[in-house]
Amino acid sequence: MNITAGKYKGQKVIAPDENITRPTLSKVRMSVFNTLQSMIDFEGASFLDMFSGSGIMGLEALSRGFTSVVMIEKNRKVFNIIRTNIKKYEKDNDIKLFLGDSLKLCQKMSFMPDVIYIDPPYYAGVYEDSLLAVKDIASGIVILEHVVDVDFIGFDVLKQKKYGDKLITFLKKSA
Repeated sequence: MNITAGKYKGQKVIAPDENITRPTLSKVRMSVFNTLQSMIDFEGASFLDMFSGSGIMGLEALSRGFTSVVMIEKNRKVFNIIRTNIKKYEKDNDIKLFLGDSLKLCQKMSFMPDVIYIDPPYYAGVYEDSLLAVKDIASGIVILEHVVDVDFIGFDVLKQKKYGDKLITFLKKSA
């Protein structure tokens, strides 16, 4: 798996076992960031990846110009792979990696990222819980990758795209 664009384009990223995680496909990553780029300026912006998997979304964000990235991963084995993936970028970038339950950690954060990316295990039933967990820190755009219908409690849909069986929904907290 490679970073698709930006200053780290082409850099390899180790993917965890596919039985544990499901990395976002390169065409979906490119589309997510191209769509996002039409909505906000990445320079000076911050990015939170709630269910980091390989860390590819956070590294794509850095590569494309986000200033700071926070990644959260619950699985210790996967966390260690992310730590390996981000090692060569940590010196020059503001990257924070947390081991723990995203739903609990986000509720305790005072950090208000410009973009929150939510891609939980598809059938874990935590889509609505994830949105509730970030409602107090969602000051910008929330992106949800999902395969089932979701009640976007407290959020307005800005845009939605379909890729095979998955949907990428861009949200903004309701006024």
